[in-house]
Amino acid sequence: MGQEVKRKKGETFESLMRRFSRKVQQSGRLIQAKKIRFHTRTKSRNLRRASALRRAEIRARVEYLKKIGKMKDEFGEPRRNRT
Repeated sequence: MGQEVKRKKGETFESLMRRFSRKVQQSGRLIQAKKIRFHTRTKSRNLRRASALRRAEIRARVEYLKKIGKMKDEFGEPRRNRT
């Protein structure tokens, strides 16, 4: 479970913290927590397919709107800074 470090007689707080952090490093808990921190589960095949179809539909809609002139190109006009 958690690491427990008791203060020795006459020990400074800094040395206590140093001893505690060394013990945590040696336990490997910190490395394990960092590994699983950003872990994402893989999506199922149906979810990936639905997402791809949704993206393709949006891309087609944007291309159509650009073609008929209802949507400006992304790099058409430079942006003006409002200061």
